[in-house]
Amino acid sequence: MVKDRLSKYYEAETAILTGAQEYRIGSRNLRRGDLKLIKDEIEKLQDRKNELENALTTGESPSKRKAFRVIYRDL
Repeated sequence: MVKDRLSKYYEAETAILTGAQEYRIGSRNLRRGDLKLIKDEIEKLQDRKNELENALTTGESPSKRKAFRVIYRDL
């Protein structure tokens, strides 16, 4: 899910940088997302992606939480 969102934000950034941020048709004006907001979200998503990839390679939880399961048995 993070990779999908990240790729869409990269596409949006590319569209804005190629001049598609704002255009006018007759009296109507269409403005797409703000470049600064998109760059901030890309940075957050990239950090999260790196965090998850590190968790996969090291086997550690990205949140540093450890889960324990207790099974009650009636002996």
